[in-house]
Amino acid sequence: DEAIYKSKLLRKITEPFYLRRTKGAVLKDLPPKEEVISYLEMSAGQAKLYKKTKDVYRQKIAKQIADKGIKKSHFAVLEGLLRLRQIACAPQLVDPKSTASSSKLDYLIEKLIEDIAEGHKALVFSQFTTLLGLVRKLLDKQGIPYCYLDGSTRKRQEVVDKFTNNHENKVFLISLKAGGTGLNLTDADYVFHLDPWWNPAAEAQATDRAHRIGQKNKVVNYKLISKDTVEEKILKL
Repeated sequence: DEAIYKSKLLRKITEPFYLRRTKGAVLKDLPPKEEVISYLEMSAGQAKLYKKTKDVYRQKIAKQIADKGIKKSHFAVLEGLLRLRQIACAPQLVDPKSTASSSKLDYLIEKLIEDIAEGHKALVFSQFTTLLGLVRKLLDKQGIPYCYLDGSTRKRQEVVDKFTNNHENKVFLISLKAGGTGLNLTDADYVFHLDPWWNPAAEAQATDRAHRIGQKNKVVNYKLISKDTVEEKILKL
């Protein structure tokens, strides 16, 4: 095909002139970034709900594949994965009446209290705004001031300024989709990702809201992963 040939030829001619510079090469004074993957055991109630939900969807998907074939069962598969991912974060995302605790949220609040006491500021990312809603309630209970941003936030810069200029606000809760780009949050040096996403580049972009020009401290990036769940498989992918 002539078009393909011309495209390959153009690439061959121009390739020697490509200049790709990594952030590390350009910003030599940028402090280091450390990634910490924290594997957490689910609480007993959380693990019980996870197993029950997994068994229900396994049977549902097997029956649907048998009746309609794999090509017409994609929605059921995705729905099952979503429910398992939600329970791995907090049982209340699937069952609002659940009294089971979330080991992930317990760990997050404990770390935030510790980090704030040491003078740090933190960004907390999640794809689930409902999960961030649970975090908000826990922060309110602890009396910890925070800022919040998701896709419905209209005056984004005002919220950013509130976090940057008010030293009382040590925590910034951000939905991954809304806060992955366009924000400069170098006041924070701790970053928490509450749930893994299929595309790690989206998480990296979110972390780089703190790890960019103007950052003076080492940035510590925590990924919270529930053991023996689909989250481990997402991380491997």
